[in-house]
Amino acid sequence: MSDDALVIFTPSGKRGRVEKGTSVLAAARKLGVDLDSVCGGRGICSKCQVAPGYGEFPKHGLHVAPDALSPVNAVEERYDRIRGLKPGRRLGCQACIQGDVVIDVPAESQVHRQVIRKSASERVMEMDPATRPLYVDVAEPSMHEPSGDFERLAAALESQWQIKGLQADLAVLSVLQTRLRKGDWKVTAAVHEPGDGTAPRLLALYPGYREAPLYGLAIDLGSTTIAGHLVALNDGHVLASSGLMNPQIRFGEDLMSRVSYAMMNPGGAAEMTAAVREAMAGLAAALTTEAGIEPEAVVEAVVVCNPVMHHLLLGLDPVELGQAPFALASGASLSLAAAEIGLAPLAPAARAYLLPLIAGHVGADCAAVALSEAPETRDDLSLIVDVGTNAEILLGNRSRVLACSSPTGPAFEGAQISSGQRAAPGAIERIEIDPVTKEPRFRIIGNAHWSDDPAFGTPTITGICGSGIIEAVAEMRIAGILDPSGLIGSAEQVGSARCVATGRTHEYVIHDATPDGPRVTVTQGDIRAIQLAKSALYAGARLLMDEMGVDRVDRVVLAGAFGAHISPKHAMVLGMIPDVPLEAVTSAGNAAGTGARMALCSRSARRAIEAQVKRIVKIETAIEPRFQEHFVAANAIPHATAPFSELAKIVTLPEVSFNGGPAPEGGGRRRRRG
Repeated sequence: MSDDALVIFTPSGKRGRVEKGTSVLAAARKLGVDLDSVCGGRGICSKCQVAPGYGEFPKHGLHVAPDALSPVNAVEERYDRIRGLKPGRRLGCQACIQGDVVIDVPAESQVHRQVIRKSASERVMEMDPATRPLYVDVAEPSMHEPSGDFERLAAALESQWQIKGLQADLAVLSVLQTRLRKGDWKVTAAVHEPGDGTAPRLLALYPGYREAPLYGLAIDLGSTTIAGHLVALNDGHVLASSGLMNPQIRFGEDLMSRVSYAMMNPGGAAEMTAAVREAMAGLAAALTTEAGIEPEAVVEAVVVCNPVMHHLLLGLDPVELGQAPFALASGASLSLAAAEIGLAPLAPAARAYLLPLIAGHVGADCAAVALSEAPETRDDLSLIVDVGTNAEILLGNRSRVLACSSPTGPAFEGAQISSGQRAAPGAIERIEIDPVTKEPRFRIIGNAHWSDDPAFGTPTITGICGSGIIEAVAEMRIAGILDPSGLIGSAEQVGSARCVATGRTHEYVIHDATPDGPRVTVTQGDIRAIQLAKSALYAGARLLMDEMGVDRVDRVVLAGAFGAHISPKHAMVLGMIPDVPLEAVTSAGNAAGTGARMALCSRSARRAIEAQVKRIVKIETAIEPRFQEHFVAANAIPHATAPFSELAKIVTLPEVSFNGGPAPEGGGRRRRRG
């Protein structure tokens, strides 16, 4: 009989001949098959489960005999008895090849398996994290062998896992000896291999075999809010998500206010750096507490943010970002110790990865959106808008991708609005106004019923959030309470006592004051703040369309945690986005956060966005004279000159004019970048 056997792995289709007696795991490694293993073939982790096939395989011209694999051994029997194996499954590290065989590698046994994360986003998540757990047997010290414990650990990782040139920080070396001895020289090592040519690094060491996965943090550091997700690095599962206000708001609501604070106050930048690092550390601690895991199990973090936040987080002077040519201190991706940016409540040697910046005012958060949405892979022309205090906009398809930022300010998030507040229970988030009676009905966060439903009850109404103010202004325009210039009509002009005079202008009362709640109104000043914000957003998008040489786009994607709650119809009525069929407007949720998770879970995703950022063409709105023209025209609701023909198919806007009205307050002025 021949001393070798043909082995065919599915679904990869890889095949080859191996010596009889070779374990399935060893054969997979020899042939480059994607078969997982953490314990190094000791039958402990069960990651290498396979499903052999027997009988006739005409496609392969192969007959697989019942004895093609060695009989089930004691290790497999013990594992099946204690934890259970699915019928027909074998442990690849224990089953040895005795004859020609076809072996299926199930999805859960693949190292780079793809997991659909519907709860986070409707996409396929590739799993190829930079840090993985490796179980090793380490040689004990001897009087005849004077090498150190770390050197013997490194040698074990090289011989058992082909990890060469291992490095370790002092934080890990300080616990290494204790943990080696506690594990009786059997340990699970968290090894970081970024795949960029740098040496592998030991991030943590756990006595014995570690059953639980390692974890990572994906953080979207925004100018207004900080959002974080705690992710299992074995399957991409999100264990906990949370967010908090960026404490830098007290130094300025928009980014340029913070740059000004740094310029005007010696030590101001350091003060803001300390504040945001402390907040991120608190967020990390809250996430681990919520998930019930030990902080030391968190070995990686990925952070995405705009350029000003990037510089302040790293302790870099942001002053150059406040003046042309908006030069970055560094725009490349960064890999550094997590403790260097204040993420202390993690594994002592945890690493942090920051995505690359695109340009002086288009940041790593926009790069994360580009990674998440991948417009360069589509034939249709996509406009992707990450709505926030500083909106970042992408326009592109397979031919090229353009990017810009637009200074919308905080009005969309409820700031600078008379009754505005952050999205929290009690805030009005949806509103409809009857075009005949001009009476409103609304929904608040935390209550699934509309206000005119008896089941609504008598909850405390606290104010109106960003999505609510957008719908309120759009509904006022649809109902004829607001004219195209943005002027609110009087009670006589509109035919409703809800329009109340306030000095020389009027306001619309959504909810009158009650003993347990405030009076919620939309004032003329609120309208102007929304006009300025939406005009900046539209002008940025229009500028990219000019550069692309088009008057229409095929689809609009509203991204960002706030963008997910915007009604496409009301955004179109307001003129926030260019005119497209309503069904072509979709929400991507927090796409920047999704991109951060992708980079956390996959080294190839990091390399992909690093390459893509170099291809994205940046358009600087601050020096483009056409931005001013588009901004002024976009002050009207929905627009002074654009026909919005698609919108006209679904909504008829009344032709009203309340004495013409003054030019929009600040009309034609540029918003500060924020």
